[in-house]
Amino acid sequence: MGAIYKRELSGYFNSAIGYVVLAVYYFFSGLFFYLYCFYRDSASLGYVFANMFYIVMFIIPVLTMKTFSEERRQKTDQALLTSPVSLTEIVLGKFLGAFTIYGLCCAIFLVYGVVISFFAQPQWSVVLCTLLGMLLLGMAIIAMNIFISSLTESMVVAAVIGMAAGLVIDTMSSFSKLVPIPWVQFVLEKIDFLNYYTNFTYGILSIVDVIFFLSVTGLFLFFTVRVLERRRWS
Repeated sequence: MGAIYKRELSGYFNSAIGYVVLAVYYFFSGLFFYLYCFYRDSASLGYVFANMFYIVMFIIPVLTMKTFSEERRQKTDQALLTSPVSLTEIVLGKFLGAFTIYGLCCAIFLVYGVVISFFAQPQWSVVLCTLLGMLLLGMAIIAMNIFISSLTESMVVAAVIGMAAGLVIDTMSSFSKLVPIPWVQFVLEKIDFLNYYTNFTYGILSIVDVIFFLSVTGLFLFFTVRVLERRRWS
């Protein structure tokens, strides 16, 4: 798994994808930080985190679009699937590579907290809790998009489907209110990512929210392993 992880991580920086994702994330987080903290003279990062939810939904598909689709397009997936490494290790190596880049993106919020501390007393408990929520959210979205990437050999298709899935997640809470069927509303509310993420932005650390994101992550990684297993034997 370590070799897959190193290969994947170096691949992000040998191409433009890693730099583009970092640049876009830092740009929008810095923009929101200026607008909500400096321009409005606020010591709270709550609005910054809330708005970054939407940015995450669109940059992660770009980050993960090449994980497996590029392997299929270049016909290197067979060599990967027949290597003396388990499919689970392959999937985890690629997942951890993407998550490391995402973690570097989120680390900028620690810098913002330090900057605020020069002018006011930041609520570190809320900042750290929300940062944890953003990392858990990212884990789930990365796992979901890696699964999408394993289904196609086109990076563009993987990115577009991933963004469409992010749009569905974003509008799920609004859509659930329009559905007149109570049990459908209940199901949609229970799988609404934004409901679980919002709790973190208020500084509320709930084991239910943590388990939800970890469960979604594990589920989509499991699906990805099954897809690769079927391809290995086909």
